[in-house]
Amino acid sequence: MSWLRKKWFRFSLWGGLYLIWVIWLGNYWWLLGLPVIFDIFISHKVHWAFWRKKNVSKQSGWVEWIDAIIFAVIAASFIRIFFIEAYKIPTGSMEKSLMVGDYLFVSKLSYGPKVPQTPLSFPLVHNVMPIIGGESYSTLIHNKFRRLKGLGKVKRNDIVVFGFPEGDTVLKAYPMDDYYQILRQNNYDRAYTIKNYGPIIVRPVDKLDNYVKRCVAIPGDTLKVVNAQVYINGRAEKHFPGQQSSYTIYTNGTAINSRILDHAGIDPGTIYFEYSIPGYANVSLTQSEVKTLEKLDIVKEIREEISYPGDRDSDGALFPAGYSEKRKWNVDNYGPLWIPRKGDTVSLNMDNLPVYYRIIATYEKNDLQVRDSRIFINGKETETYRFKQDYYFMMGDNRHNSLDSRYFGFVPEDHIVGTPVIIWFSSDKYKSFPSNIRWRRILKTL
Repeated sequence: MSWLRKKWFRFSLWGGLYLIWVIWLGNYWWLLGLPVIFDIFISHKVHWAFWRKKNVSKQSGWVEWIDAIIFAVIAASFIRIFFIEAYKIPTGSMEKSLMVGDYLFVSKLSYGPKVPQTPLSFPLVHNVMPIIGGESYSTLIHNKFRRLKGLGKVKRNDIVVFGFPEGDTVLKAYPMDDYYQILRQNNYDRAYTIKNYGPIIVRPVDKLDNYVKRCVAIPGDTLKVVNAQVYINGRAEKHFPGQQSSYTIYTNGTAINSRILDHAGIDPGTIYFEYSIPGYANVSLTQSEVKTLEKLDIVKEIREEISYPGDRDSDGALFPAGYSEKRKWNVDNYGPLWIPRKGDTVSLNMDNLPVYYRIIATYEKNDLQVRDSRIFINGKETETYRFKQDYYFMMGDNRHNSLDSRYFGFVPEDHIVGTPVIIWFSSDKYKSFPSNIRWRRILKTL
């Protein structure tokens, strides 16, 4: 009778785990799966593994491979959707907190995993099919946003992975570029932009390209940046060990030895000596690296490159509508800006409408129109708006080399994916094997 006890134990184990998952999911239609589990372990009335032959004690090798592959894909997909997803750092916007070539495990349990909104998708692929290209999902079925209960909420200074807010529309010819920024540069001429850079692809929220930044302001906060110093609710925020800014290094006319640069944590291949200075311009450094270089005899001065109040950034692409006489903002002097919170109501006027336009029209899907300087939402004239979800403000730790909320604006709650918990591998693409492997970063917790 041991075989009988064994199969009931296996059913109890898997059935119990499945029941816990259904309760967590909150969709009790999935309880219809319990009879399937009962049949698999107890009654054996249905031949679920249809690719296997019945009543054969030993299956062929290819059948065993099919079994292993199906189990691996299902298990990996389940883990990826509800628990942990692998992610690679593609850009230097978080240097040196996170480095280009870091491979991360991102926890979705930290803030609660999102129920898939486009469940018809190729397994283990985000939004583009590998090799062959093209979208990897179908929008035939589209669910409303719903987040399962997690371990907590996004806190100020958390490192957060999120869907790129302006990634809902992608230019097929230039998929890595920001469609809305190109649109602004073309004076909002949509037809011209699509003709020269398109066609366009419209993506659902759960299939946006993922970005990773630091959350510097949470719902209800007021953010202001003064001479590159971030203030939240009037209080200066601390500098993080890996936080970088841009500097000009002035020397006595001599270039710094590449070994000294490498020892100081600076990749010699990314900076160039200019005799006209003499020195190095636009070098990303942490405060500790600045102190190390200042000790060199040939270094005369290290000056932070700051855009001061009234200075206009060259790209003119800052959120909400670039540089204007009313908002003479730049990357180092920005705000004040209030971060919207769910349930709060804001007064609307033609001055602040650019700040909230995308929230109202795109993220919260209202029909927003302006007629003769009057604001209409869903056909009704209004002077207020109540927010339906929370929003966040993200910035890269590499403050002068980051496409972040200063450019694309608020990050909605339904765009939040998770937080990195561990670096499981890291490599430097500018070096050859084995010196390219950053051994000290492997299995580093965050």
